[in-house]
Amino acid sequence: MLLNIKVISNSGKAKVVEEKELFKVYVKAPPVDGKANKEVVEVLAEHLKVKKSQIEIVRGEKSNKKTVKVN
Repeated sequence: MLLNIKVISNSGKAKVVEEKELFKVYVKAPPVDGKANKEVVEVLAEHLKVKKSQIEIVRGEKSNKKTVKVN
C-alpha cells in the first residue's frame, strides 16, 4: 500500500492526522541528517499498528511531501 504524506517537522507533538488523500505527520525532530525521516517511520508505524521495518520511504526523502510504502 502506498501513502502520500506531508511531514511537519519541529512540531510540539508527534501525531498523524488523516485527511482525504493525504496523511499529515507531525514530528518533533528537525529535518537534519534524516532525523525527521526516522521519526516519521516510527510515528506512522505506531499509528498504523505495524512494525517499523514494514514502512519504507520510496519518494521524497529530502522533501516534506513523501510517498511511503507499507508492507
